[in-house]
Amino acid sequence: MGGRDELNSMSTGGKAMIEAGSDSLLNAQWARVRGRLRAEFGEATFRSWLKPLTLAGRRGQDLRVAVPSRFMRDWVATHYADRIKALWTSECPEIRSVEVIVDANGTATASGGLEFDDLPATESAPDDGNGAKTESDPAAVLGADQEGLAGVSATLDPRLTFDNFVVGKSNELAHAAAIRVAESDSVPFNPLFLYGGVGLGKTHLMHAIAHHIKKKQPQKRVIYLSAEKFMYQFIRALRNKNTMAFKELFRSVDVLMVDDVQFIIGKESTQEEFFHTFNALFDQNKQVVLSADKSPSDLQGLEERMRTRFGWGLVADIHPTTYELRLGILQAKAEQAPIEIPGKVLEFLAHRISSNVRELEGALTRIIAHATLVGRPVSVDSAQELLKDLLRANDRSVTIEEIQRRVAEHYNIKLADMSSPRRARQVSRPRQIAMYLAKQLTTKSLPDIGRGFGGRDHTTVMHAVKKVEELAAGDISFAEDIDLLRRMLEG
Repeated sequence: MGGRDELNSMSTGGKAMIEAGSDSLLNAQWARVRGRLRAEFGEATFRSWLKPLTLAGRRGQDLRVAVPSRFMRDWVATHYADRIKALWTSECPEIRSVEVIVDANGTATASGGLEFDDLPATESAPDDGNGAKTESDPAAVLGADQEGLAGVSATLDPRLTFDNFVVGKSNELAHAAAIRVAESDSVPFNPLFLYGGVGLGKTHLMHAIAHHIKKKQPQKRVIYLSAEKFMYQFIRALRNKNTMAFKELFRSVDVLMVDDVQFIIGKESTQEEFFHTFNALFDQNKQVVLSADKSPSDLQGLEERMRTRFGWGLVADIHPTTYELRLGILQAKAEQAPIEIPGKVLEFLAHRISSNVRELEGALTRIIAHATLVGRPVSVDSAQELLKDLLRANDRSVTIEEIQRRVAEHYNIKLADMSSPRRARQVSRPRQIAMYLAKQLTTKSLPDIGRGFGGRDHTTVMHAVKKVEELAAGDISFAEDIDLLRRMLEG
């Protein structure tokens, strides 16, 4: 690629303009080069990056093509300039160099006879004297490497794919929505907003979406990053007085994915910029995927205009995991382990660690590592000893008394009925539900639970647990009622 100083020093005899008689030949060659670029790179890539190119002029063996922005200049120069030069050389063997410049005003056209010396002052990227980009260059300002978007986008974890995501009732809507976004050629809903507690699978689904899109539609420009990194990139652009590069980068993507978007709350300037970025992508029908720890309506401190826009598309929550889902996750992970993990150990972990999937998988990883390195057989006792710190942190603080009070309020019965001998259904059913929740949410034994309900036998508690499970399996509204009570108690 020829430098500006080199081109300016080529002639001392005034400004050399493209001769009128050669305009038609040059434009015909350019048309053929554009046609071959379209055929080689495909319609989507051509439309995004190569169609905006205009022929700026030729002087002897040196040629210039122009783009409307600095970010596009850097991207085209890195990814397509060599091919453009090769195609031009096939059309005109005497061409020695092709330079990509910025022409924000659209004045650099061959038919207009633009001279090299008339080009905008921002045409060439500054360097440090050794060819390295300086901080005024968009790629340097944004911390981007030669892959452009790859320098801003977070690294995707190869383990976090749809194949490795275990689906259950608590996450099936979020999973189905993520699949639809990843597989659709159009934008099914915008934005897709995933929310849920820590370690429930939001980040896993976002990585899976990005992996799938990159594999199925590699021509699409995808950025996945945390809201914290979005803020960092914006502050860096402000510090280097080059916010235009920031805007061009984030508003030129096909899919923008921002994790933990609640982080921008309270950061007024970042929130303002994110608002305009969101609007620009929405108006261009580009996909936006967001995640947070709460739904848009529950994000305190978020501007109302942002809250409204976040709810425009599909809001999908990920509930706390059920025992069955936790067990399924552990079984899937255990299948990949180099040693055999007894089923009783997996059941023990699924019962005792319910806070989040991340801790659950970490516990199993610790057990596998210990057994592999030390050579000690895996058992429930060894797991309990090894994980005593984690198990202590996960011991539920919910008491039987709290469960009884909450259930009594929910079903509008007296708290004393929880321990009374009354057997009327309007009393016995809530009592059974309270016993079931006590079994699920506390570490109390069955006899202890029975004593908390008026000295009942442990078999009564077992019957209550079984009855509630049967009713929940056959009655969706009843199951939702139980889940609501559980979530209220856990929250």
